[in-house]
Amino acid sequence: MNDIFFDLETQKSFQEVGGRENMRLLRVSVAVTFSTATNAFKSYCEPDVPALIADLKAADRVIGFNLLSFDYQVLKAYTAERLSDLKTLDLLDDIYNKLGFRVGLDALAHATLGAQKSADGLLAIQWFREGKIEQLIAYCRDDVAITKQLFEFGRDNGYVVYPDRNRRKQKVSVGWK
Repeated sequence: MNDIFFDLETQKSFQEVGGRENMRLLRVSVAVTFSTATNAFKSYCEPDVPALIADLKAADRVIGFNLLSFDYQVLKAYTAERLSDLKTLDLLDDIYNKLGFRVGLDALAHATLGAQKSADGLLAIQWFREGKIEQLIAYCRDDVAITKQLFEFGRDNGYVVYPDRNRRKQKVSVGWK
């Protein structure tokens, strides 16, 4: 079985492209995958997006955080393929369907794993503009690693933890396999 954990960063912000309805204009700066078949990370820059899409299509399953509503939407600028047809486990989508509201990766990672993201998407855009590609790839790789750890915790324990409005830790059941 080859599960591919996946995340991408963009060159532009929502504000710069006129909002969420223009995600195709965000453009990929970098992307990172982790393959359970090779037990290795792989990074891609914008010219490598065709190889990224080929790797996603070759996977038995793609796992990530906000893939359906963000990453796949950004990739639509690069392919006519229906990426939403790929076997996908979107952790954010699954948790949203259970709770009825969105919980960020950083909040879930902190509450569940005691870990936190090393940066955020706006800083990633700044690094891209400054040519700090290795730093950007490292941040994206960290997000993929955190997503993988969150998935594994949920798979092994049947739940993940999120902070409620009063910052109390709450469990949400997950059936990740």
